[in-house]
Amino acid sequence: MQFERTADVDLPFDAAVQRTREALAAQGFGILTEIDMQATLLAKRQVDVGPYVILGACNPALAEGALTTDPRIGVLLPCSVVVRATGPSRCQVHIFDPDLIPAVTDVAGLSTYADDAGARIGAALTALAS
Repeated sequence: MQFERTADVDLPFDAAVQRTREALAAQGFGILTEIDMQATLLAKRQVDVGPYVILGACNPALAEGALTTDPRIGVLLPCSVVVRATGPSRCQVHIFDPDLIPAVTDVAGLSTYADDAGARIGAALTALAS
């Protein structure tokens, strides 16, 4: 099952993370959290997974509407965005596909917010891939 949307980005890791932040901001998403998985796994498990960051992205208007529709939706918020290096000057950006939210939750009222989030995420990924 495909659960994410992906863009290939021809940039070094730090530049790809910055560009991802900018592309998301242009679509109304702010970054609430940032988890450096490379540093965490190296410190806790002595395993180097390479440059890998998880950003917790949130569009406040969409989050408010979704939470008003069903307060349990918070278990799927914020939207996880992964930026990972796949080469010296190449990265992939993976974002949870919000189209899955209505199917996972079985709450029809969330479709409007999922559709809007999906369109915005699609635009951000398109910007990243160009």
